[in-house]
Amino acid sequence: MRVRSTIPVFAAAAVLLLSGCVDNSTAPESTADNGSTGTVAADAAAAALLPEGVGASGTLVFGTSPNYAPNEYKNDAGEPIGWTIDLADAIAGKLGLTADISVANFESIIPGIKGGSIDVGASSFTDNVEREKQVDFINYYEAGIQWASASGTDVDPDNACGLTVAVQATTYQDTVEIPAKSEACVAAGLPPINKKPYDTQDTAANAVVLGQAVAFSADSPVTLYAIDQLDGRLQLAGTSFEVAPYGFAVAKDSGMAEAVQAALQSMVDDGSYQAILDDWGVAAGGLETITINAATKG
Repeated sequence: MRVRSTIPVFAAAAVLLLSGCVDNSTAPESTADNGSTGTVAADAAAAALLPEGVGASGTLVFGTSPNYAPNEYKNDAGEPIGWTIDLADAIAGKLGLTADISVANFESIIPGIKGGSIDVGASSFTDNVEREKQVDFINYYEAGIQWASASGTDVDPDNACGLTVAVQATTYQDTVEIPAKSEACVAAGLPPINKKPYDTQDTAANAVVLGQAVAFSADSPVTLYAIDQLDGRLQLAGTSFEVAPYGFAVAKDSGMAEAVQAALQSMVDDGSYQAILDDWGVAAGGLETITINAATKG
């Protein structure tokens, strides 16, 4: 989750890449091509909720920091891809527009929204109370921390003292989660956790496959994608914890949240939302009801 690290550091996972790229083109008025999942029909009721002037150029500008695979990252050609990008493209199609994916530093996206240069922040933002003071969030996914272990092994994240656990360096898992668990082990008179940091999530996942660690810890969509891509060599270890909602960010009290909410709910209802999550192997965190500002509304 992007709230977990001071600097977003998830790199594009070379071994976990899906082929293909996002197609931000639109078909005549009624449909838009969102790349990997085909045609999404425009929703006139959702489009009618757009604030005046938004999309007047025919595009909807999404700000993203594409270094957080598989959510949003760059393919070999340097183009932003990922399931967040697919969702953004389909949202624009539902609103009768074309997605303009604008690459930005993560820390600059909310200021860009407030300044009017970005319509929607699409960068795995964790919706929290402090951020809701600046922008509104349309909640579209539930993400938490999820461990994985080699297939056929039994690893309990709540009983990991003395185990070797792989993480991506400088993430929340590296700087907070595993150190706290390890300190609790030592306080209980048990051996500490042997934390092994790696530069990228794919190398952390592969460390488990190669027997260099018994488990790895990452945000749930990252773990789910690794399991999906590594062809049965990894399995879930325990269940997700510290679960919180991801949200698309939009200008506060602008009416934009209602338009994006309606577009996403239309995607849930017609199955295109589920198709995108299934395509990327991250369906476990999907929602049936799209909400706004879940952090404060509970």
